Amino acid sequence: MIELKTPAEIEAMRPAGVFVAGVLTALKDAARVGVNLLDLDKLAHAMIREAGAESCYIDYHPSFGASPFGKVLCTSVNDAVLHGLPHDYALRDGDLVSVDFAASVDGWVSDSALSVVVGTPKDEDLRLIETTELALAAGIKAAAVGNRLGDISAAIGEVATANGYGVNTDFGGHGVGRTMHGEPHVPNAGRGGRGMPLRPGLVIAIEPWFMAGTDEIYTDPDGWTLRSKDGSRGAHSEHTVAITADGPLVLTARA
Repeated sequence: MIELKTPAEIEAMRPAGVFVAGVLTALKDAARVGVNLLDLDKLAHAMIREAGAESCYIDYHPSFGASPFGKVLCTSVNDAVLHGLPHDYALRDGDLVSVDFAASVDGWVSDSALSVVVGTPKDEDLRLIETTELALAAGIKAAAVGNRLGDISAAIGEVATANGYGVNTDFGGHGVGRTMHGEPHVPNAGRGGRGMPLRPGLVIAIEPWFMAGTDEIYTDPDGWTLRSKDGSRGAHSEHTVAITADGPLVLTARA
């Protein structure tokens, strides 16, 4: 069921967006060579407690997860492309790490993700990250009243294709509100002019994620982490966006 938010409810979602954005900014600054993924998770957990927020991940157990997630972050490194379960791993020079974070503040959820290279970057990794960011911007621009859901998907997919990347549509964007994942599903490729009309009050997470060499994935033995089938690297960018009569409102915009 798709629920449209009132203008007052969208305003009530702003604190969650600000909080999620602030945590991701802190994590981006903390992600350095030698830092353990478990320490990044502890930092986010401490910020959740300090703010009186709630994690959307710790008890999360969808049908595709082997068990409750148990951490507050997804940290996907190199060929880990989505749902990376934080574990005892110290970041190395040149690692590409994607951090995905969702939290609830006063009962409202926001969800966002970013990717960064720690230490010395490679041009191909920076290009991959930039492409996800360009696709995110294109998807947000298309999230306008009068367009259809397929226009968002098409805008994302066109950026990927233009830059030589394939698109996996098994996982994509989704509705956001009182819970982290709701309807509608927002694929990262599609046909413009198709799908549901975009109306004021729809709040969605738009999240392009691409892999450098494939569009196929497999699940790691940890039961959560998704990896590229050919071992190529992945990147992920995401914002929670409210569709309003005045245009798209990015609730998780970072300073």
